[in-house]
Amino acid sequence: MKFIQKYKITLIGVIIGAIGGYLYYHFVGCASGTCSITSKPLNSSLYGAIMGGLLFNIFQKDKSKTTK
Repeated sequence: MKFIQKYKITLIGVIIGAIGGYLYYHFVGCASGTCSITSKPLNSSLYGAIMGGLLFNIFQKDKSKTTK
């Protein structure tokens, strides 16, 4: 439970990114099937989840740093 509380912002980013990746596959996608990321929904969702997690992790405050 501490893990979820500590990384709540990042986990929200992963979920939003995965949904966004799937929506990109569904609405834009790749008609020819040769696109490595958008040709399959799993690839697109995983890529979106990674990008969402990285993006939202920027806004994560590090509580372990002490201020002087």
